[in-house]
Amino acid sequence: MSSCGSEPLETPIPRQPQAGEEVTWTVDEGAAGVRLDVFLAREFPGQSRSFLARSIDKGAVRVDGVVARAAVKLRPGSLVCFRVPEPPRAGPDAEEIPLDFLHLDEWMAAVNKPAGMVVHPAKGNWKGTLAGALKWHLERRTADGAADGLSTAGGPTRPGIVHRLDRDTSGVIVVARSEEAHHRLAKQFERRSVEKTYLTITQGQPQFDRDEINLPIGIHPYQREKMAVRRDHSTSREAVTRFEVVERFGRAALVRVTPKTGRTHQIRVHLAAIGSPVLCDGLYSGRTVIDHSFFGGPAGPALIERQALHAASLAIDHPATGARLLFEAPLPADMQRVLAVLRGA
Repeated sequence: MSSCGSEPLETPIPRQPQAGEEVTWTVDEGAAGVRLDVFLAREFPGQSRSFLARSIDKGAVRVDGVVARAAVKLRPGSLVCFRVPEPPRAGPDAEEIPLDFLHLDEWMAAVNKPAGMVVHPAKGNWKGTLAGALKWHLERRTADGAADGLSTAGGPTRPGIVHRLDRDTSGVIVVARSEEAHHRLAKQFERRSVEKTYLTITQGQPQFDRDEINLPIGIHPYQREKMAVRRDHSTSREAVTRFEVVERFGRAALVRVTPKTGRTHQIRVHLAAIGSPVLCDGLYSGRTVIDHSFFGGPAGPALIERQALHAASLAIDHPATGARLLFEAPLPADMQRVLAVLRGA
């Protein structure tokens, strides 16, 4: 193991590398055919394989100079270069933050997440998260001091979290309250049997009233915070989005979107790829604030200051009864303001 800027050493450095440090290995015959995430788990026994796999999927590892996936099988003589991730923090502190529960029982909960709320703690966002609010509302301490009320399958920083929404996307998100519930809910996301419907206001209008966008998505080649349509790249994964135009306006449209896969930023990337990015999406449309002047009126107070994307409904089978449940969240006030201006104009 050695730093990425030097030749690999013949013997490992007798210490654990620090977070942020880049290290390399030359794959020997003994590691031939081993999955990349398994290989790294052997090198970092103190880290969970799932945590390392997530780091790999975020582009932290290169094999022979190419960003690699967790499932890549290694070949003898290959160079593996890894930027060591920050160690996972302890679970979030419980925070007394109001939540709009759409459903709550001993197995699961559904919440109407507000825009601006991060789902779980991460670098730069340790406070004010959905996970911290869930701990305050749902977690109870048993007589022996153990926590009860949220699953821990997602790791200490993600109590109860089965899936996620971007910080500035509002709407329905489901939460697991036990390990068994987490497993059963997660399986439905893996099998793509969960039906998710989003409402968005686009900047510009899609050409067709309804269509399917089938374009692979991978890490953006230059901006690490973005994703991009990328074909034949090591980080590229299949992504399918269906949409239907609900209402057309001069410079915008109200669009219903049903993603068939769940890639990072999928709806935002796909709509931008067809020339109709989500309104006020700073990453993909170039605008972070929309006021009346955008629609031809006089400048004034902001109508919306985040991406106009809302998880309007989610249908999923109950983890205990198997009954199909439909959770719906009303359109938030900022998107309603934009629509009122568009309809008035």
